[in-house]
Amino acid sequence: MTEVMTQQQAPPVQRARRRRPWYARQGGKRRLITTVVLIPVCLIWIYPFLWMLSASVKPNGKVFAGLGLFPTKWFFSNYSDAWKSAHIGRYFVNTLAVTVGAVIIVLITTSTMGYVLGRFSFPGKKLILGVLGALVFLPQGYTIIPILDLVTALHLTGNLFGIILAESGTAHIIQVLLFAGYFRQLPNELEESATMDGAGFFRIFFRIFLPLSKPVIATTIILQIIASWNDFLIPLVLTASQPNLRTLAVGIYSFQGANATNYSNMAAASAISLLPVIIIFLMLQRHFIEGIAGAVKQ
Repeated sequence: MTEVMTQQQAPPVQRARRRRPWYARQGGKRRLITTVVLIPVCLIWIYPFLWMLSASVKPNGKVFAGLGLFPTKWFFSNYSDAWKSAHIGRYFVNTLAVTVGAVIIVLITTSTMGYVLGRFSFPGKKLILGVLGALVFLPQGYTIIPILDLVTALHLTGNLFGIILAESGTAHIIQVLLFAGYFRQLPNELEESATMDGAGFFRIFFRIFLPLSKPVIATTIILQIIASWNDFLIPLVLTASQPNLRTLAVGIYSFQGANATNYSNMAAASAISLLPVIIIFLMLQRHFIEGIAGAVKQ
């Protein structure tokens, strides 16, 4: 009798459902359409980069022979020729020094400005934010003459420190607003408890708030590395009479001569120049996304 009741109370065996493919599930068709549309767009977007890599291993006379990406013969010697003939090694060191110095200065200035704008209320704050927002649309060419005059007045035109100051002295509005947005959403209890313990302005900032903003720090580092590493106008103007201070962007331009241009070596030098930026971005891309998402979070 007990066995019969147990059999009657047992739940019915459900048939195992076959898992449907992702494109057949809810929202799967939308993802499929998005993927089909974005793949050609992605290929079109990265084609110039792939073409540059292809041109870097072609002879100079065959660079514009066609749109194909696979040469019949690979000339890897273009990289060594570009490194030696254009002094890419010296320009690489100059660019590294300028980039590291600019990143340190920009990180200190933008984080402190973002902390004040994000955590404190004072008269004229909205006006400052409005001016900073308007400066985003100011072209770099409009500020090159004041920057050159200032660097010349400081007698820094003959060394790399003048280029570092010029690179770090431009308006870094995006970084300031990212720090301000990130610091604004942090709880007030952190600041209040630190103030009760006797901590001052700088100690609260450097010991509490700055360590919490690692995603924005990574974002600022990536943005400034890309800006300083690839900048052309400021180094071109400041190193016009000092070829030994040229950066990679200006050094690559030297492949263009009055009568002929070595496009294959120029492409090889460009590939060498882009490699460190790509590596750093791949290392910090997760923090970059977190910094952008955290700064705009309401």
